[in-house]
This record gives sequence, structure tokens and C-alpha cells, in this order.
Amino acid sequence: MTSEASAPLIGMRHVQCFLCFCCLSICYALRVNLSVGVVAMTDRNSTIDDLAVYEWDEGTKSYVLSSFFWGYIVTQIPGGHIAQKYGAKTLLLIGITLCSLLTILTPLAIKTGGWKLLFGLRVLQGLLQGSVHPATHAMLAKWSPVDERGALSTFCYSGSQFGTVVILAISGVIAESPLGWPGIFYISGGSGIVWALFWFLFSASTPAEHKWISPEERKYIETSLGQVDSTPRTVAPTPWGKIFTSPAFLSLIVVHCTHMWGFWTLLTQIPNYMKNILHVDMKNSALLSSLPYTVMCVLSFFFIYLSKLLARRENVSLSFNRKFFNSIGHWIPMISLIALGYVTPEYSMLAVALLTITVGISAATYLGFQVNHIDLSPNYAGTLMGITNGSANVMSALAPLAVGLVVTDVTNAMEWRMVFFIAAGFYFFGNLLFIIFGKTDVQSWNSPEDALAQRLSVVDTESPALLNGNANKGTIRENGKQ
Repeated sequence: MTSEASAPLIGMRHVQCFLCFCCLSICYALRVNLSVGVVAMTDRNSTIDDLAVYEWDEGTKSYVLSSFFWGYIVTQIPGGHIAQKYGAKTLLLIGITLCSLLTILTPLAIKTGGWKLLFGLRVLQGLLQGSVHPATHAMLAKWSPVDERGALSTFCYSGSQFGTVVILAISGVIAESPLGWPGIFYISGGSGIVWALFWFLFSASTPAEHKWISPEERKYIETSLGQVDSTPRTVAPTPWGKIFTSPAFLSLIVVHCTHMWGFWTLLTQIPNYMKNILHVDMKNSALLSSLPYTVMCVLSFFFIYLSKLLARRENVSLSFNRKFFNSIGHWIPMISLIALGYVTPEYSMLAVALLTITVGISAATYLGFQVNHIDLSPNYAGTLMGITNGSANVMSALAPLAVGLVVTDVTNAMEWRMVFFIAAGFYFFGNLLFIIFGKTDVQSWNSPEDALAQRLSVVDTESPALLNGNANKGTIRENGKQ
């Protein structure tokens, strides 16, 4: 394999990852902007007289806020399949450009058709963004050398926290400015259009397609990924049967689902718990609302550094590395969730600290299960991500509903404790399966065309021997008759 010294320290692979970082930042800004915008547009105490104020009840707000995910789940698997077949560049360019344009049109949609038209628009935005994670995985599978895969993937996906922190921090300021709440959508949508221009100019789906990559860097990446020649390879039809009967991939589905159950239980229900049990109103505090995301973003870079330290140790395998970081990202939140259920109101700041740790430390999973799709199958990483992320987002929708069944009295600490125990159990069970069944070696079904070629090669080499053997048997039989 080409040594890392033969490739530039900062190269086009890092430019692609930075563009993906910005892509995910903008995607999450486009996703989260309505959470702040809906508060501003329904605020009767607004000081801007020229803007309409909408009297939407809590049920209407819930429908509007959930509408994005109705479309988001649908395009996960198709998005991954399209990205692996036609390349991630075009898919992301079209998806984010159209999503950004719809964001800019959001104030007009609300003015024209009220919450119903907004609902439909957000469903369309979800459909357009459903392919983002699968396409990003397909992109990373082609651009990240094996030794850098965890670090580059973590950097890319930390963009989701960065975008969330930024939009939460500036949305309130924009809403109070002369632009008013429509400015939240104009600025976030305009940022997406600017990103699309840079993406069009500087990105490529593969190193071989990039105009400005150096020969040394291209060779370094392709050699690391096992591409020893420059002949374009056609990916065979997706081996669905082998994928869904692979214990390693099935455990990946489970760990992704259990992760999202715990994560979305926290994001959707903790503010309610903090307000009713610990008397801390996090929704009205921009600092407290963004603190967990900020810590998660910062810890992402710390875990990258820690991963590099472990990679230098010759006795630490990639499998251990993945499972070690995944255990940090699941089992430490499991412990802090259980502890959170026993915190009393007089120690409310301790609860905030535990919440921040629980969300922040989950950044370790970027170096765990969240990059494992590429380990198992670089050729089908986008499709695998589409399957697991689509399944996991179903759990994201079910988790808040389950909380509603368990918690019948929001002031009952025992009922909330049960919610935390359930989430902790999911964290424990998912990571345990990943430790037992998870793998990091490339699976045989990653290249079914290679397996077929090998079988044909064996048949070709054995055919003369078989023919000679049959001929000899025939001669013996004939001699026997004589």
C-alpha cells in the first residue's frame, strides 16, 4: 500500500470532506429553522408590526414540525441506490438546491396557503433531504482511505451539530431584526444556494472524476481502497438477499435503531422533563438549548484525535477501535440517563450537566457504528446507510409516542424514570449486539461480480481436467467391455 507520506497532508479528499461538512451543516439548518421560526411566527408579542402572526394551536405546530420526517424516511434507500449507481455529486447538488429554494419560498407558502401548504412544502423538503446521509456515505466510501475513514467521517458528520448550533444561535437575532421571522428562511435557504455553487465547482463523486486531484493523492486513495487499476468498475446488482442475511449488517440495523431511540427520546422529551420535574425551562434559554450540540461538536474532534492515537498502536485492530468508540457513545449515555432519573430539583444544574454529557458523548458513535457501513461494503455503503437510517428514523418517530404512553402525568418522577430506563436498555442492548456480531472486514457480497469471476475461473481451470478424467473413464469402460 502507498504510504501516507506519498499523498499530500491536505488534499482534495479534505476539500470533499469540508464540502460535506458544510452540506450537513446547511441541511440541519434547513431542518431546524422551523423549530425557531414557528415560535416567532405565532408570537402575539412580536414587535414587528408588518409581519402576520398566525394563531396555530399546539396540535397544528406538532403536525408542521413533524411533516419533514414524513418525506425524509421515504427516500433513504432509493437515495443510497441512486448515489452508488450515478454518483453522489449530482444527487446532493439537485437535492440541496431544490430544498434551499423551497426554504426561501416558505414565507410565501405560509402567506398563501397557511399551515397546510407549509406542511406539504416540508414533506417535499424531507423527500429531498432523505438521500443526504446515504449519498454522504457513498461519497466517503470513494474518497476516504481506510486509515483515515473514521476521522474524515466524523469530521463530515459533525457538521450536523455545527449547523444546529449556528441556526439556534442566530435565529432569535434574525427574528428580532427588521427581516423578522421570514429572514430565518431567507438566510438559511440562501446559504444552501451558495453552498451548491461551491459544490458544483469543486466536488466529484470519485477521485478519478476530479479535475484537480494530484496523481499521488489519487493513487494513495485508490490503492488504500484496493483499486489497483484505473479501469472503471461497474457495480453489480445489489445483493439484497445476502445483505439482509448478514449478521454483521443486521446488528448494524439494530444498533442504529436503538441509538436513535435513545437520542430522540433525549432531544424531544428532556426539555419537558426538565421543566416539569426540575423546573428548568430549556426552551426559553438559547444557551441551554444549544449547549448539548456544542459539546457534541467539540467532542467529535477530540474523538478524532483519540482515534488517531489508538491507530498508531499496532496491537489495536480496527474492529476494537469501532467497538470501543461505540461503547463510549452508548454505554456512558446509558449510565448518565439512569442517573438523570434520580436527580432532584435542588440539583437542577447537575441534571443539565448529565444531559449535556449524554448528548455530547454520543459523538463517539461517529467512529463506531456510523462508519461501519463503509467497512462492510464500500460499493454499497450508500444503500446500507439508507436502510439503517430509514429504519432508525422510524424509531425516532416511535420514541416520543412511547413516552406519551408511559408518562401520563408529566409531574410524576417515577414515570419519567421508567422512560430513562427504557432508553438506557435500548442503548445497552444495541451496543451489545454490535460488540458480538459487528465486523469491520469487507464482506464477500461487496463484490459479487468478483465472486462470480472467481467461480468461473475455477470452472475454466478444472474443465480440462474434468474432460480428461471423463475421457479416461470412458476408455476404461470400453477396455472393460473388450
